[in-house]
Amino acid sequence: MFGIRYIKASPTQYIIHFVNGRKRRAGAGLAFFYYKPASSIVIVPIGSADAPFIFNEISRDFQPLTVQGELTYRVQNPELVASLLNFTVDSVSTRYVSDDSQKLPQRLINLLQVLVRAEVQRLPLREVIHSSEMVASAVLAKMAGSDSLKALGVEVMALSIQAIRGVPEVARALESEAREEMMRRADQAIYDRRNASVEQERRIKENELNTEIAIEEKKRQIREAKVDADLAVETKEQEVRKLELNGQIELENNRKQLVATHSENARAEADVQAYAMEATLKPFQKLNPEVLQMLAVQSTDPRLMVSLALKELAQNAGKIGNLNISPDLFEALMREQNPQTHKESK
Repeated sequence: MFGIRYIKASPTQYIIHFVNGRKRRAGAGLAFFYYKPASSIVIVPIGSADAPFIFNEISRDFQPLTVQGELTYRVQNPELVASLLNFTVDSVSTRYVSDDSQKLPQRLINLLQVLVRAEVQRLPLREVIHSSEMVASAVLAKMAGSDSLKALGVEVMALSIQAIRGVPEVARALESEAREEMMRRADQAIYDRRNASVEQERRIKENELNTEIAIEEKKRQIREAKVDADLAVETKEQEVRKLELNGQIELENNRKQLVATHSENARAEADVQAYAMEATLKPFQKLNPEVLQMLAVQSTDPRLMVSLALKELAQNAGKIGNLNISPDLFEALMREQNPQTHKESK
């Protein structure tokens, strides 16, 4: 009514009130009445804003690629921005009277594209595809110290690059190459696993062989120890047998000496007896045999006398015609010779 209007800004809006070309008031979140015919209202958003972007670039190896991401910024000096761009709003609808409000994010994206181009052109396609985080960090650091950004009165809060992609044909080629590389790695992993298995099996076999060798070595040592023990026992037994044999030899030598001594003694005794008998019989050598026979008959058994008589008869058998000898005579002689045998026969 009568050209009086009321405006109220939010805390994320910086409002500047101009009256007849002069700044009357300025601040964030102001609320006031103003006279429309003589007033101009400028509203600059000071909250954080997101500016998505997507643009095409070329890598160092001249491969086309697409960079896609989002830039987060906020107006740090709203009065400076208002002096560069027209943020005047309609007093009735509070809409911007020009499209300058859309130029600010576009200027930021243009500056971002220049910095991103400088980064991606330093790397080949294969590397730049996997270096989105590194590229974002490098570009954000450069934008933070950029004089152009300070001249705009804007502060960059964050930069995120969601993807860096090549053209579909190159992407498929890289995908196929990566797939082949993964398959080669898989084959290599299978080979390494089999090789490790073979190596482990070889180690197990080697350990088994070493164990068998150690067992055989222990068995050989046991056999050698047993042979040494048997040899020692055999040596001891041979020494015992040698001692026994030496004892027997000594005993036999002693026996031999004893027999020799005994023979010598027996010979000496026989010589003595022979000499005594010879000395005893020497007086009878000069006597007549018949006299000796008569002496023997007188001192002997009657049966001997009968035997001598029979002997005489036998010697003179040619001079005797007939001679009858009674069996009783022989029986008597035999009975007298073996009386015990005669009693047993009865």
